[in-house]
Amino acid sequence: MNAHGINVYGIGAIYRFEMARTFRTITQSIASPVLSTSLYFVVFGAAIGSRMGHVDGVSYAAFIIPGLIMLSLLNESISNASFGIYMPKWAGTIYELLSAPISPIEIVIGYVGAAATKSVMLGVLILITARLFVPYTILHPFWMLCFLLLTAVTFSLFGFIIGLWADDFQKLQVVPLMVVTPLTFLGGAFYSINMLPPLWQKITLFNPVVYLISGFRWSFYGISDVNVVVSAGMTLGFLVLCLVAVWWVFRTGYKLKA
Repeated sequence: MNAHGINVYGIGAIYRFEMARTFRTITQSIASPVLSTSLYFVVFGAAIGSRMGHVDGVSYAAFIIPGLIMLSLLNESISNASFGIYMPKWAGTIYELLSAPISPIEIVIGYVGAAATKSVMLGVLILITARLFVPYTILHPFWMLCFLLLTAVTFSLFGFIIGLWADDFQKLQVVPLMVVTPLTFLGGAFYSINMLPPLWQKITLFNPVVYLISGFRWSFYGISDVNVVVSAGMTLGFLVLCLVAVWWVFRTGYKLKA
């Protein structure tokens, strides 16, 4: 049953269940975010982009592609992972999961792995959809995939923490709507932070999403607002913080034990 001490069947069961839920609600999970992003391409890319010209040598319509992908990726990673673990809490089946012969790390791998897979699928679909509206190039496809995977895993883990913390459905939406979305819009999704006044450039550097978008945009066009090594380091640092938080939750039973 175990491979090198890891319950692969338990991980697989959680992963398959979560992926099956995605395909049962494919309109909400996949089609809706892709359609919403397509509207951004139409409005910002075609209507506004034709008047904006170029940003850092890249057409505006192409410039916003990494930011739009990140906007969807962050929200969907958090929503998928938080909803996935919140439902067993809400239904009361979390206790059966905790008493099953499966360790906390295996539970995390199953839920976070499924959420990250959905997010990567969505990111790739948006990338394909963007080609219908805007011609673009990817200078560093390997690093683009690395940033895509790293961001999906990190924010799926963050969503998992939110799902454990939330007491009701409203709390599931608080962080994505009130924190992540505003930070993404203010993090250079639709502009280069170099276009801001010097003071605001310094203030913007406290926004963690700036580093995600900057690194991801570098993988496309070789341009970035922040050094790409710093961007990767900040993302890895946030991943480590999330891992520590999850370890603490399972260690103490916070929000898990009645």
